[in-house]
Amino acid sequence: MVSQVYEKLKSEIFEFSMAPGDRYSESELATRVGSSRTPLRIALHMLVRDGFMVKVDGHSGWMVKPLDFNYFEELYDVRTSLETIAVERICEADPFPDFSELRKTWLVPEKNRLYEPVEVARLDERFHSVLVMAAGNHEMARIHADLQERIRIIRRLDFTVAARIDEAYVHHGKILRAILARKVMQATLLLRTHIDSSRAEIRHITLHRLALAREQAVQFTSGN
Repeated sequence: MVSQVYEKLKSEIFEFSMAPGDRYSESELATRVGSSRTPLRIALHMLVRDGFMVKVDGHSGWMVKPLDFNYFEELYDVRTSLETIAVERICEADPFPDFSELRKTWLVPEKNRLYEPVEVARLDERFHSVLVMAAGNHEMARIHADLQERIRIIRRLDFTVAARIDEAYVHHGKILRAILARKVMQATLLLRTHIDSSRAEIRHITLHRLALAREQAVQFTSGN
């Protein structure tokens, strides 16, 4: 039951149904997830441990952790290092990894691009995960997977603007083609440029973008 409550709350945070800075009482959260107080409290403390919730003043007050952009900057430093190493190893790999999944997703005509923010964010995360896993270092893949989860909320904000989605398709296409051609210097340069573009976008996220993400999350949920 605890794990179910934990995943439910974390999903709502990532989907912006519960947005950064939102405050809740335990009774509100218990009603929201259909849980009794004991598993709810354990799940909430797990979310605090993982950096998604904060205990606030009052006997039963909780808040979705506000976005800490310095923290995300540090995570992006680690991400850049891990993915650069992965691409270098891939370009030298023998046998060469199978990237048919990424080809089908990203090397598509413009008319076939997807523009649903949550889905594109998921595919973007998958692109980078596949690259790291293809490098063949299981510990590096484990660390990268944890990092991906921590930056997921920012990644979803990054795709609330159509232009950013188009840019992701262009960047991923160039990176993938360079990797397939084993052009290691070009591939790593393109990768760094791509990640730096995402990093720069973090600095321009506004309350308006947060509100837009929440509105889109509601529309996506009601549509399902």
